[in-house]
Amino acid sequence: MRKVRTVEMKRLTVDEFRKAEKLPLVVVLDNVRSMHNVGSVFRTADAFRAEAVCLCGITGIPPHPEIHKTALGAEDSVSWHHFATASEAVGHLHANGYLVIAVEQVEHSTKLQRFQAVGGEKYAIVVGNEVKGVCQEVVDLCDGCLEIPQLGTKHSLNVSVATGIVVYEFARQLLLQRINI
Repeated sequence: MRKVRTVEMKRLTVDEFRKAEKLPLVVVLDNVRSMHNVGSVFRTADAFRAEAVCLCGITGIPPHPEIHKTALGAEDSVSWHHFATASEAVGHLHANGYLVIAVEQVEHSTKLQRFQAVGGEKYAIVVGNEVKGVCQEVVDLCDGCLEIPQLGTKHSLNVSVATGIVVYEFARQLLLQRINI
C-alpha cells in the first residue's frame, strides 16, 4: 500500500469547485468563538462541496490568519455570508426554500442515524457556540433538530467535529453516491 501524493489526487481548482455540483446544504455558525473552529468548518464544507457557510453574530469572518490556518484556503473556495444574528440567517434561508435544522440536544430531537434526507430539498444546519450551543431563539425558528448520539461521559462534541459528522451524513445521503465517489 502506497500513500497517494497530493498531486495525484486530481483535486478541483477553486474555479472548478465554484462550478461543480454542490451538496444542497448550508452550514450556519451561531456565535462560534474560535477562529480555528470556523476554519475547520470551511475545510469540511470544501471537502463535501457544501453550498455555503453563514457566519453569524460574533463568528469571525475571512480574511483572518487563524481562520486560514485551519481552512487552508477553503475560505476562498466556499461561498460565505455574514449575518448579524443566526435568527436573521434562518429567516433568509427559510425565505429561500431551505429546511433549517439545528444540531442540538433538545426534546424530541431526531437521532442522526434515523434522519433521512430527501433528494430535491435544500437544507441548512445550524451549529452553535462552543459553550452555549445553538441559542434557544434560533432552535425555536428551526424546522427540526438533529442529535448526534454520544456514548461516553461527555454530553457535547467540539463544534467543528459535530459539523463534520453531520455534513458527512448529508453528503453520504445526497451527493457521494450520485457522483460515484
